Amino acid sequence: MSTTPAKPAARSLFVPVDCRIVSITELTPQEKLFRVEFPGGADLGHVPGQFVQVSILGLGEAPISVASSPTRRGSFELGVRRAGTLTGAMHRLKEGAVIGIRGPFGRPFDLERMGGKDLLLISGGCGLAPMRSLIQYCQDNPDDFGRITILYGAKSPEDMLFKDEIRDWEASERYACAATVDDVPGGSCYDGPVGQVTRLIPPLRIDPEKTVAAIVGPPVMYRFVIEELKKKGLAEDRIAVSLERQMRCGVGKCGHCTIEHLYCCLDGPVFWLNEVSGLRGAL
Repeated sequence: MSTTPAKPAARSLFVPVDCRIVSITELTPQEKLFRVEFPGGADLGHVPGQFVQVSILGLGEAPISVASSPTRRGSFELGVRRAGTLTGAMHRLKEGAVIGIRGPFGRPFDLERMGGKDLLLISGGCGLAPMRSLIQYCQDNPDDFGRITILYGAKSPEDMLFKDEIRDWEASERYACAATVDDVPGGSCYDGPVGQVTRLIPPLRIDPEKTVAAIVGPPVMYRFVIEELKKKGLAEDRIAVSLERQMRCGVGKCGHCTIEHLYCCLDGPVFWLNEVSGLRGAL
């Protein structure tokens, strides 16, 4: 009889880990922030820009970007918009509930290539959730990057995510931060900038040789933001875009998220613009 300890069976990429929701914060009427803990407080092991597959038994699963930095250890956060069956069910969960997590998956932001550069971080709508992971990482590694500029656009004051953190970034000497909204409903007490996020770019002073830009937001935003960045002299290999498609399996097997020869879930979701600008349907 052998006395060699049996090796633990390798976990399949398709088998979720049961994780507990430890806190839920309402960000807007449509978005909530879930702080999630792995069994034993293990780290997720992600890099900013990656996503996880979230599942609820009997309701399937959906890809959700990670909204917190890997430098904030012991748990991770997911910003979830109520947009479908699974995300609607998530919004009805209470603290202590258990969800399934697979991942992290996908190609993250290239932190090595961004190192030492000035960063221009542009997000729109719920794109601020995955961008927050990168912003927090920069906060926790201040010597790794140059000047950091954060631009954010939301539909209305009510739709703005992370309002307290935006105020902190605006007040910080470390960052240049500006936020704007497309429209202000009557009766709102909002007194900040109004207009598309693209209007925040022309006044910026950018050294295109020292700057890397990252964009996360709704598809309609990308073309116009990229046009403004190119006017500033930024080359396509200095613009990172995070793209969302119909991702399902998360590991490049089902083919639902293809962009010509690329799998968004496997080759992305973060791409350098020069990798996708010529591909049909990418932007």
